[in-house]
Amino acid sequence: MKRTATVLAIFVAAASVPILRAVRSTQPAPSRPLANVHREWAAYGGGPEQIRYSRLDQINRANVKQLEQAWVYDSGETGGLQTQPIVVDGVLYAVTPTHKTFALRAATGEHLWTFDSGTRAQGPNRGVMYWTDGGNDRRVYAAVTRYVYALDARTGKPIPTFGDGGRIDLNRDLGRDPERQSVVLTTPGVVHKDLLILGGRVSEGLPSSPGDVRAYNARTGALQWSFHTIPHPGEAGYDTWSKESWRENGGANSWPGMALDAARGIIYVPTGSAAADFYGANRVGDNLYANSLLALNADTGKLLWHFQFVRHDIWDRDAPAPPNLITIRRDGKTIDAVAQATKHGYVFVFDRVTGTPIYPIEYRKVPPSTVPGEVAAETQPFPTRPAPFARQDLTPETITSRTPEARAWALSELAKFHNEGLFVPLSVGRQTVIFPGFDGGAEWGGQAFDPDTGIYYVNANDLAWTGGLAPAVEAGTARGLYQQNCAACHRDDLQGTPPQIASLVGIAQRKTKAEISAIVEKGAGRMPGFPYLSGAARAAVVDFVSDGTDRPADNISPAGNRPAPLVPYRFTGYRKFLDPDGYPAVAPPWGTLNAINLNTGDLAWRIPLGEYPELAAKGLANTGTENYGGPIVTAGGLVFIAATNFDRKFRAFDKATGALLWEAALPFSGNGTPATYEVGGRQYVAIAAGGGKGGARHDPGSASGGAYVAFALPRQSAQVPEVK
Repeated sequence: MKRTATVLAIFVAAASVPILRAVRSTQPAPSRPLANVHREWAAYGGGPEQIRYSRLDQINRANVKQLEQAWVYDSGETGGLQTQPIVVDGVLYAVTPTHKTFALRAATGEHLWTFDSGTRAQGPNRGVMYWTDGGNDRRVYAAVTRYVYALDARTGKPIPTFGDGGRIDLNRDLGRDPERQSVVLTTPGVVHKDLLILGGRVSEGLPSSPGDVRAYNARTGALQWSFHTIPHPGEAGYDTWSKESWRENGGANSWPGMALDAARGIIYVPTGSAAADFYGANRVGDNLYANSLLALNADTGKLLWHFQFVRHDIWDRDAPAPPNLITIRRDGKTIDAVAQATKHGYVFVFDRVTGTPIYPIEYRKVPPSTVPGEVAAETQPFPTRPAPFARQDLTPETITSRTPEARAWALSELAKFHNEGLFVPLSVGRQTVIFPGFDGGAEWGGQAFDPDTGIYYVNANDLAWTGGLAPAVEAGTARGLYQQNCAACHRDDLQGTPPQIASLVGIAQRKTKAEISAIVEKGAGRMPGFPYLSGAARAAVVDFVSDGTDRPADNISPAGNRPAPLVPYRFTGYRKFLDPDGYPAVAPPWGTLNAINLNTGDLAWRIPLGEYPELAAKGLANTGTENYGGPIVTAGGLVFIAATNFDRKFRAFDKATGALLWEAALPFSGNGTPATYEVGGRQYVAIAAGGGKGGARHDPGSASGGAYVAFALPRQSAQVPEVK
């Protein structure tokens, strides 16, 4: 790869905020050209409907084998990418692994500008938002940790009249102390008229920030409305929680993105689980509006209808991706509908206006909890169609047979687990099977829908994980502080679940104590910040993970109180069910791409997605792998998807049959969702290639970077002139 244009640094200071840096080339971004010079990918998901579909057909089944690399932009950074770029007016906007925002000429990859907030961030940042007043005011909204910046789309400079010196602070306007909150925008929100409608990621353990959905004025940054996903006294749904949940609990947040019916003025908001994720005795009830799809009036935030996918979630079954606004044919009628895929492998489909299910939904009895104090929901909803797109029962028949030794080991381990299918509450002292795993089933890459055929495309992980509970501990020592605040993700043994959750073993050789302390306070990657820990408590945790030092240490409040454990039982950590060689301990496929006819609810086709190169070399090909990032579908008859963690391939499939038509190797695995667009009569397909999510055993070093790669047909084949 080669780096694009050398850049110059320009420093822009703003009162009361950190130094803001806009780095740009000497050429401005092009002004809006004549209509139809290019066709765009103007928002995350391709547009507000989130169907990831393009009517471009220059690249098609007949010629896709001729695709070649058109350009590469290398940010020069490491850390991985989950970003889907947007393309407006011939300019591509995206972010780097450290959350710098940049603009490129979409036809050539020529660098135009980069915005550096001065804050180094890491982890998911899936894209940016674009707004214009229809005239000269054109803005890109970019998230960096707790802040959302408004940037001039032509220069990358912050717009000082927006918010506080060019940015808004998502920790504010929650009814709680902003310096003790942790809200990060990992997925772009939706632009509706002059509103930015945003969700955000919060901590999944307690204490946690509430998951309010908020709308801000796109010009000024002023808050316009809020919807409380944990209802306050007097609001509908308040009685589905414990009395003080609105003050004490958190979560029920919309982190995966939203969809907008602009004509009707309805925004569709998926929400995640309540905090704490795995034990809910202090939030008795079904917990509306966690794990729900909300239809809100986009102008006012008023609730129009809702559906809850998981009642009283104690499995971390967030809605993992934006819903898709679709139009289907059913019983001779055309229906505007909304589809939502879930982590546990279902697609729920509703009438977009009324919320009426398109296919019947059954409420089935599920097992009760055996954990003291926990009251699980008696029933959970199951759609009768479509059938699940991921396996849900771990049986001896679905255990690996990769080698006799691996199978014997896996069968022995299976006998130790609590394993009765979906919605089995976790237990104390014993691991419970979660299948599909904690990352799905469906995941954050999103799904694609073809309005011409009614086919819905969803990629899935098909791995089993396990989880369990243990009695909580008093946080009076460094180890106790770690177990209360960190072990739910990084585990008691510090091993984590790489690559999703980093191992802390040997962290002192990788980071200084000051760097670790900053991460604990402010967060990094998928880890939220812990601003409520005192300096002394934070130092004790840092010492413990760095060198194992355990000593008396309190998180003393300003009033001199030591907080008791917030819940009596804690999660013991996310664990993948892997065999001794590090491969999934279930039978393949370990990842799939599925095509579902939503007109009928029938499966059109299913194929394994991805492979392990070293297994393929031994004859075990097409196993499928874990995959993160989603598909797009085009009028050219193609489904484009990268996503696979270990083979680093970008592929095009026949959308009607699933046949592989083209593939190319990327510099790193492509864990973002691609975008397609046209500039100057030439169609491009662009993908972020950042890697970093492979497992170290099968992807040494889990190599990561920050590259964007665009593909197109040769100019002679595309019959387009050279772009100057």
